[in-house]
Amino acid sequence: MQKNYDHTQFEDKLYKAWEKSGVFTPPTGEELIKSGKKPFTIIMPPPNANDPLHIGHAMFVTVEDIFIRYHRMKGEAALWLPGTDHAGVETQFVFEKKLAKEGKSRFDFDRETLYKMIWDYVQENTGVALNQMKKLGASADWSRYKFTLDPEIIEEVVKTFGRLHEDGLIYRAEKLVNYCTRCGTAYSELEVEHEEREDKLYTIDYGLLKVATTRPETMLGDTAVAVNPKDKRYRDLIGKTVTVPLIDREIPVIGDEMVDMEFGTGAVKITPAHDPNDWEVGVKHKLEVVSVIGTNGKMTDKAGEYAGLSVSAAREKVIDDLGNKLVEVKPYVHSVGVCYRCHRVIEPLPIKQFFIKVKPLADKALAALNSKETVILGAGRDKILRHWLLNLRDWNISRQIVWGIRIPVWYTDEKKLDYVVSETSPGEGYIQETDTFDTWFSSGQWPVVTLKTNKPEDFEAYYPTNIMETAYDILPFWVMRMMLLSIYLTGKSPFKYVYLHGLVRDEQGRKMSKSIGNAINPLELCTKYGTDSLRMALVMSTTAGQDSNTGENKVRGMRNFGNKIWNAGRFIAEKQAEDMVMTGEKDGEFTKKLSEVTNEVTKLLDQMKVGLASETVYNEFWHWFCDEGIEMNKQKKVSDAMLKEGYKKMLALLHPFVPFVTEAIWQEMFVDEGLLISYSWPK
Repeated sequence: MQKNYDHTQFEDKLYKAWEKSGVFTPPTGEELIKSGKKPFTIIMPPPNANDPLHIGHAMFVTVEDIFIRYHRMKGEAALWLPGTDHAGVETQFVFEKKLAKEGKSRFDFDRETLYKMIWDYVQENTGVALNQMKKLGASADWSRYKFTLDPEIIEEVVKTFGRLHEDGLIYRAEKLVNYCTRCGTAYSELEVEHEEREDKLYTIDYGLLKVATTRPETMLGDTAVAVNPKDKRYRDLIGKTVTVPLIDREIPVIGDEMVDMEFGTGAVKITPAHDPNDWEVGVKHKLEVVSVIGTNGKMTDKAGEYAGLSVSAAREKVIDDLGNKLVEVKPYVHSVGVCYRCHRVIEPLPIKQFFIKVKPLADKALAALNSKETVILGAGRDKILRHWLLNLRDWNISRQIVWGIRIPVWYTDEKKLDYVVSETSPGEGYIQETDTFDTWFSSGQWPVVTLKTNKPEDFEAYYPTNIMETAYDILPFWVMRMMLLSIYLTGKSPFKYVYLHGLVRDEQGRKMSKSIGNAINPLELCTKYGTDSLRMALVMSTTAGQDSNTGENKVRGMRNFGNKIWNAGRFIAEKQAEDMVMTGEKDGEFTKKLSEVTNEVTKLLDQMKVGLASETVYNEFWHWFCDEGIEMNKQKKVSDAMLKEGYKKMLALLHPFVPFVTEAIWQEMFVDEGLLISYSWPK
């Protein structure tokens, strides 16, 4: 064995050997059912097909690979099913930025051409993420790889929509939705980010009373002024009318308890077309809906002389035109909804969309949590999921983009008054819906559709899955949706355990970002220090649901651990005949301790305490096996045979965490026993 472990000489070669051996590919479901072998299944969270991996991806690959290698070594049919996501809005947004650099826009192309261009772009880049996952040591079954726009996946997703429709859980309605005028699409509530912004609060004189608002431009669409019926100042005004400044429209004063008497003047303008709370009040009081902002981000014809102006320009002009009707302007800090992709302010707009009635689905997901059919691992995350399930509004699944699965709906006329749900055209004269599904609608079916469209009987054998491992920040986006749709489709929750890893922060505990300049490229660290070093740095001492700190210093330190494992192997492998220790008085004590270490690591992995398991195997190898065990061998108190057998077991215990260095040593010292990845877990 060479003096130091050089990862560059081993990693690619070993990964190819693993792949060639077929060990990544467990039996087909059909074979598994016949064998009676125990299945262990993880469905990989599909990263964006066209994006390189970031440090969060490296974390999920590492944690899931540890689980899958461990259960494979235990003799289970360990299936880690990989895939990538078309990522709807995100991919189209990135592609549009590429077009902009070329002086082009999405509006320069018809639908089919734009889709084909994005498809080609994704195909060009899709191999990047897959190759990077392999570089990280991912022992996934690539023969079962799926993409969310595979024809067979699309077919299943479309069938689910049809089934939901037949069961009365789909409806089309005009509702107020979160709309990004930059990205040109609606979003669900979950996809809107909120930022604290310093704005202004304007007090405007409506005659009988004064109202406070942060959005004076929407007054052009006001259809009422609301006061709290308990507010003595205004109680006598309920039922009377006031005049909207600038447009001289008479609107009623209504009483509604949603009005906060402490906010502003205690009287608020009601614009149902442009505020979620106002929409609810409008529905309750049967108010007219006047849309003065369009999907293009400009004022509509209903805004009168302000038509055609951008929202910000209209605001400035309205403020100027109000004159003495503008009573007061003061600074105001509030939470503003912004697009999670481009960070433009979200416009609540009334648009006809397709919605899923979520309550029947949410009730079943809650029942799965209550019965512990699914258990959430991560401090406090179970409560967060329950909160979402209890307060979830109907899910808007329509997206006004090209890149995605087109909604299988056909209209009999251009006004779209009636529609037919059909996978293919119902006949001549029908017009297909142009909206696509929210990407979370397809990925929400991921555990079901990946297994259903794979090898014979995979679904029957490998579903429900054992662990869903992902970042806690997509708990409501993805995990919740998978529970909603998978339980609906199968009657069973899609996973027994949800392991939520935290955000990977820098060594100072700051969130990694390009703007701060503290983001680290996981693949660069793999190249520099070895994949094992990065893997151990990521998982060491972590806890489910909690953020952890990782940086180059930590990764560099873990390279020393790899060298420690290697040097221990060199010491054992290169002992000369004259130095041989045949018997040792401490052999029994050594064997007992080895058994204790094995049992502890096994217990921690069974409990899915990856951080503690990695910490334990690190400390026991370094401080017990090397500092004490090897030293006792030098003192002739532990025999060579016992030390070598102990080292062999330690390599097996270490393998799920640091697969490359352990396999490299195994091939030097125990090559006659095949690959370490296929070796049985120690008992």
